[in-house]
Amino acid sequence: MTAIATDDRQRVTLAFAALVFGAVAMGASVLFVRWADVGPYASAFWRVLLALPFLFVWMRLENQSAAWLQLDRAVLLAGLFFTGDLFFWHLAILGTTVANATFLATTAPIWVALGAGVVLSEALTARIVIGLALCLAGGFALLGESYGFAPQRLIGDLYGVATAFFFGAYVLAVRSARARHGAAEVMFVSTAVTALCLFVIAIAFEPRILPQSPQGVGALLALALISQVGGQGLVAVALGTLPATFSALVIFLEALAAASFGWLLLNEPLGIVQALGGVLILFGIYVARPRFAEAGP
Repeated sequence: MTAIATDDRQRVTLAFAALVFGAVAMGASVLFVRWADVGPYASAFWRVLLALPFLFVWMRLENQSAAWLQLDRAVLLAGLFFTGDLFFWHLAILGTTVANATFLATTAPIWVALGAGVVLSEALTARIVIGLALCLAGGFALLGESYGFAPQRLIGDLYGVATAFFFGAYVLAVRSARARHGAAEVMFVSTAVTALCLFVIAIAFEPRILPQSPQGVGALLALALISQVGGQGLVAVALGTLPATFSALVIFLEALAAASFGWLLLNEPLGIVQALGGVLILFGIYVARPRFAEAGP
């Protein structure tokens, strides 16, 4: 019994570490999108397309049997939901302030919490509710005084809400798929679906698809390797073990990482209020942490 408990603790610890590193890697995407010399939809398309060869190799290493690729509704839905997440995120950036879009997008754990009980039969505990409230307060504080409502930006704000809904649905779909498939298979198939959808979107909305400089190519390759393969891949690994609602809270670290990268590399200011927001997010994650017995596929 002790050996089993120790193995469970190690499994949960490793999954949590994967989730933290995954959130930080996704947070770095703001740098690569800023440095890329293509539009937002084109950068999203290249992010997933360039990731596919690396995800394919990972998938083959993960499962070398003949039946290495299976189509699954949850995996296909994950690809569609991630498309919706990226699409509405860029519409929100264009239709409202970056601060509003950022905060509204970070409300995704609310949708995960609402859906986890129905889709995954995960209990919504008091610790999760308190942790969620703390993380939302921390996410709001990260914006400082930048957030503000204006009637003329209502449509853009609604796009931000849609972003949160689709990312929440993506987390639920990946968590469901991980009960039957390995992380690499889920990532490869869902990313291929997203790439196909984003190709159509990029052709329709972007005047220029191809990068124009070596720096642009490097930024897109980093976006694919670090944020998609590394970031989303590690999240998929963690979702095979950790509850979806708690995982969504840890992904709040993406906003904290993005703010930190902006401060370190883009000269974007951070003040006391933003620092307090980071502390609240960390405390909310600590409060909501699952006991090792609560984790599992």
